[in-house]
Amino acid sequence: MKIVLLQTGKTTEEYIDEGVGNYSARIRKFTPFEIVTLPELKNTRYMPVKEQKDREGAKMLQYLQKEDYIIVLDENGQEYTTHEFAGKLEKLFMLQKKRIVFVIGGAYGLAGDVLDRADLRLSLSKMTFSHQVVRLLFAEQLYRAFTVIKGEPYHHD
Repeated sequence: MKIVLLQTGKTTEEYIDEGVGNYSARIRKFTPFEIVTLPELKNTRYMPVKEQKDREGAKMLQYLQKEDYIIVLDENGQEYTTHEFAGKLEKLFMLQKKRIVFVIGGAYGLAGDVLDRADLRLSLSKMTFSHQVVRLLFAEQLYRAFTVIKGEPYHHD
């Protein structure tokens, strides 16, 4: 099964981009993994936040396929320990799906239509992080989950 990370807009911080690249290479040793970055909206300075979220959401929904298992990263989502997340991931790999798509919204979060399309809402923390920092935190956690599944010594209890 392939894992896709769907996000909006380029990563502007070099250290985040480097970190995500590092973990992406590590994840690919376990499973096919791709990061898809949708272009940022243009001329948003005076655009209402709801309109921005809705337009970003429409682009995301165009990318998603009917048979995808969609997990949105949402501050109000389900929280897991590392072992629980690894267990959830193992169970998802048993599904008859071609892809698991993790979705990270833009600066204002995700549109309601994208949240409604989700099979699971996942929270990395009760704290709030920028959408760019979430990219790095998520990539590390995904890699960590695979090391738990494979019994590799990265994660310490």
